[in-house]
Amino acid sequence: MPSDQSTWLIAVPLDGDSEGLIPELGTKLSQQSKSFPRNHIAQIDIPSFKTGTLDTLIGLSEDIPKQETFFTATVAKTVDTLRSLLNNDPTKLAQHVLVDEQSVDEYLLKGWKWNESRYGVQRGLRDMVDLLNKEMVSIDNAMKAKLNNYNLVKGSLVQMQRKKLGNLSVRSLAEVVSKDDFIPDSEHMETLLVAVPKSQVKEWNSTYERLTAMIVPRSSKLIASDDEYSLFALVAFKKVHDEFIQKCREHKFIVRDFIYSEEEVAKQQQELEDADTTEKELWTELLRLSRTNFSEAFQILVHLKIVRLFVESVLRYGLPANYLGIIIKPEPKTTKRIFHVLQTQFTYLRPRANSAQGKVSSNDEFVGEYQTLMDQDFFDFVLYEVPWIVF
Repeated sequence: MPSDQSTWLIAVPLDGDSEGLIPELGTKLSQQSKSFPRNHIAQIDIPSFKTGTLDTLIGLSEDIPKQETFFTATVAKTVDTLRSLLNNDPTKLAQHVLVDEQSVDEYLLKGWKWNESRYGVQRGLRDMVDLLNKEMVSIDNAMKAKLNNYNLVKGSLVQMQRKKLGNLSVRSLAEVVSKDDFIPDSEHMETLLVAVPKSQVKEWNSTYERLTAMIVPRSSKLIASDDEYSLFALVAFKKVHDEFIQKCREHKFIVRDFIYSEEEVAKQQQELEDADTTEKELWTELLRLSRTNFSEAFQILVHLKIVRLFVESVLRYGLPANYLGIIIKPEPKTTKRIFHVLQTQFTYLRPRANSAQGKVSSNDEFVGEYQTLMDQDFFDFVLYEVPWIVF
């Protein structure tokens, strides 16, 4: 049973005039399911590819599912990238998940055509699949490189921003202190900054002068406070620097490692601004690339599925390679009824389908080569699925 979260691509052999088959099927589907839109069924032209040898077709039947898995994953990763860039906003995502500036449904259901100018059918099937794979690998590599570059810059920016947003025990103090909070350069003395838990401010005021020797009396000065900490500056002799830090640890006071420098403050601010600008530029580039690559990758995926429809149709129904392609977007709640209509419509193909399956099963010598055919769901018609893009 095919999924109710995918669009179905179907192939059946053309027996005589099948011009009225699509309207007939549309009528039956609408009768069986009142909610089934008539525009959710359409014909897809399956090109007359060069069939090649039986060995080639069997090899492709084994190989294409592996490529299809990779192609589908690449499309999904591209959508995930767009979803992340757009903060999972369904409305914005729908504006970017487009194929040649159309929605996915419009691309598939409104007169889909094989891209002859790009993938000429005079090419052999193996060469065709190799070309499609080469293009998808190129898209995947480009996305990985651009996404990795963006994530590195984004990570660096987030780290810088966290330094500005944390409490006074961890955040950058460049925008908290000023030059007036520090004594002038001295050979023997220095200004130290200490983050004191709010609950211990009283303890700090009564003990800081006695934590070590050589603390300048009454030098403690409150600079800033937040919900968790108060930041104090005090003056001490450099020779007790390490001892003072150790004593502060014992009292759970946090000495901040900070040396005031107007140049350093300006440098940090410039680095933050540069990182923010770069992140915005790379975000725009990645969004544009993801949008373009989704369109390209989805088209490549659909073209591969059409090749698979053709290959499996030849293996199932034989020559001449003249097949009708049908695309159906089922309604999730009525999938079983829609599938039943298809099974009923194409019951006449059962002898051919059983014959193909029987040939595979009865000859142990070819079981390995036909393993993919044996493992897949076997219907009277050839059916493959294009997963929906869920916003």
